[in-house]
Amino acid sequence: MEATEMQEFAKQVKEGGEESLTSISLAISILAVLVAMVTVLGHRAHTEAVLAQSRAGDQWSLYEAKKIRQDNLTVTVDLLAMQPSTDAKATAAKIAEYKAHIAKWTDDLKDEQAKADEFEAEVKVAEQKAVRFDLGEALLQIAVVLSSIMLFTRRRSFFVGGLALGAAGLVVAASAWLVR
Repeated sequence: MEATEMQEFAKQVKEGGEESLTSISLAISILAVLVAMVTVLGHRAHTEAVLAQSRAGDQWSLYEAKKIRQDNLTVTVDLLAMQPSTDAKATAAKIAEYKAHIAKWTDDLKDEQAKADEFEAEVKVAEQKAVRFDLGEALLQIAVVLSSIMLFTRRRSFFVGGLALGAAGLVVAASAWLVR
């Protein structure tokens, strides 16, 4: 290539906007990295929701087990009260002991239910976070695609639209940390 041909080629490159393609490619790469980061955060939020749901289920199982024990003991107290006994004092003492257990378990059940409700609240928060991360991820993925279309069409509007969607995706994903 001669010097004049090289100058003409450089002029065509500048006129065609090839110089700005580097910055656009860099922006697309940054958007892709942001997609990956938001994806990981979304997966962690989903995992957090599943674990909280598991804890809530375990807590409800504990509540049910204690409730069944309490109900069984209530039936036992009723049966002891109706049965004739050879030692009325021993029966009365046993009934008093069982009633004390029932009273204690009534308080325990309130605590167990409160813990289970807390875990369920954690599930809701984690799911709300996950939804926001998922939406942010989707918007960022669309931003990458739109911005990439600019490389083929040379229409800057695709790139600007992609950046706008990318910014919206970041805002939505960041809003997940505001969920309480």
